[in-house]
Amino acid sequence: MRVSRIVALGLVVVLVAACGGRPRGVLEPVATTAPGTSSVEMVVATTRSGEGVSRAELFSGERGALAFADITVSIPPEAARKVGEVQWPTQLPGDPARDFVTIRADLISREEAVAIVDAVAAKSKPRRVLVFVHGFNNRFEDAVYRFAQIVHDSNLDAAPVLFTWPSRGQVFAYGYDRESSNFSRDALEAVLASLVANKSVDEISILAHSMGNWVTLEALRQMAIRKGHIPAKINTVMLAAPDVDVDVFQTQIAAIGKPRPQFTVFVSRDDRALAVSRRVWGSTARLGEIDPTAEPFKSELEGQGIDVIDLTEVQGSDALNHGKFAESPEVVRMIGSRIAGSDLTETRMGIGDHIGQITTGAATTVGAAAGLVLTAPIAIFDGQTRENYGNRVNELGQTVSGTAGATGNLITAPVGGLGSGGRAAAPAAAAARPDEAGEGK
Repeated sequence: MRVSRIVALGLVVVLVAACGGRPRGVLEPVATTAPGTSSVEMVVATTRSGEGVSRAELFSGERGALAFADITVSIPPEAARKVGEVQWPTQLPGDPARDFVTIRADLISREEAVAIVDAVAAKSKPRRVLVFVHGFNNRFEDAVYRFAQIVHDSNLDAAPVLFTWPSRGQVFAYGYDRESSNFSRDALEAVLASLVANKSVDEISILAHSMGNWVTLEALRQMAIRKGHIPAKINTVMLAAPDVDVDVFQTQIAAIGKPRPQFTVFVSRDDRALAVSRRVWGSTARLGEIDPTAEPFKSELEGQGIDVIDLTEVQGSDALNHGKFAESPEVVRMIGSRIAGSDLTETRMGIGDHIGQITTGAATTVGAAAGLVLTAPIAIFDGQTRENYGNRVNELGQTVSGTAGATGNLITAPVGGLGSGGRAAAPAAAAARPDEAGEGK
């Protein structure tokens, strides 16, 4: 009971730190513009309720029928911002010269949503769509602005589609959010099925974060069971900091079967939010905090051909180390390259130079096999290379109030389906501090 109170207190502290001073109603369109700004237009599909909500907020955290919106966000000039950051207005209306502001936010029909996706997807060759599914503790505007940042900073060459489910944006609403993710899996499956059936779309990529991975995996599992397989148009699935039990992930992947999309999992062994989640659920490991070089994960996962990007050594601005996929300039650009399906050799070398965490010469070990090109553009290691360069020092705290750190080489390890045998110890993730838990940013 004492541990639960400590964790709860930590959640309050982080919520105040993350959201304090942020104005509500940022979705009210502004009339002013500023030189050098850019914009991101996205189609939004949501299972949030719009009942009783002002135009400045559009949707609440309560549950509703599937609805659609067309939203355009203005991004400040490059000289006035840092890649990976969402610059929230400190007062309303926001200043386009230094803040993220909303240019348009309209409720639309399903048919209008399809038409917008068609028009934007037609600008890329092949015609691509990226579907983003946010995580726990996200208000509607949180998801919109974070996705706008990802789209802009990744130089996305695809039509952006945000799927946002009913999160109340409160750290004490973890249970409600989890049930809302279950509530939304049918709707996400329907959105994906609609995109698959759209003849104007050639390729579909999915990027999910934290609890959004649960919604995504469940929707894909249902689709595979219903259709017998995942349609080939869905060719890339990226799971960032997945708040999913590793044993449950095994059953989901087994149900999805083959052929299936290329899965890439972004993990970080110092993810404090997932360390708290592990304690809440009483499980031994959350997928997003595993050490991909350690057993039983290393042996269990290789057979399925799922790629793992270890971001432990990437420096993020999030104190919980839970949002590195979006906050690290190198990683968010890497995501854009992955979606574009480009030749990754130069990008792999570039991120190695920028982060400076890859062991000398590691990038030159990249094989030329076509399968490797499907992974994210960080140096890709074969089994022997992982053994040679995967040494790290782990310090694991013994209590919830303790602290821990983990250091190691930034690696990309091809892994696959997860088994449940022999999982006695928790992964080498940082133990959660009592003043560092939660997610909303």
